[in-house]
Amino acid sequence: MKKKLAIFASGAGSNAQKIIDHFKNSDIATVSLVVCNKPGAGVLAIADREGIEQLLISKEQYRTDGYARILSQKGIDFIILAGFLLKIPQALIEAYPGKIVNIHPALLPAYGGKGMYGAFVHQAVITNQEKQSGITIHYVDEHYDHGDVIFQATCTIEPGDDPETLAQKIHLLEHRHFPEVIEQVLRGK
Repeated sequence: MKKKLAIFASGAGSNAQKIIDHFKNSDIATVSLVVCNKPGAGVLAIADREGIEQLLISKEQYRTDGYARILSQKGIDFIILAGFLLKIPQALIEAYPGKIVNIHPALLPAYGGKGMYGAFVHQAVITNQEKQSGITIHYVDEHYDHGDVIFQATCTIEPGDDPETLAQKIHLLEHRHFPEVIEQVLRGK
């Protein structure tokens, strides 16, 4: 029986689209739900276009129980964070132990933690004159960007790169690797 995936996202949804595309004809999983905390976010339009159920959440209820009961009622087996900007509450971590995966746009443990997302990460990497950056795919625990690392990929930072050009390089890594790594995790590899 196929596993049911829920994608949690807060923004445009480019990673969500890649994951949806990857699992469209999969024998192991299907994207069954898109969870979002921002009305009007691009990821909701993607879910609409793809015919995927959506759950628009309120911060108050999310902080209380993380919608764990609702996710369970919908048969969700695994949660994928794809640009989701809220911390995962303990109730959700307990309901889905080892079944929540996040992607972070840097090489953790560097440039992780509260407030380190998107352009803030890329700006910090450029400001500190790093020679490399990359992505980290990891399990989620009770701390921001802290769970066990599943996979990392790197890119070189060239002279003249700025946060925008670095973001483009990072997006290429995310789109290339995230769906494949999710599948490997689901297959137990």
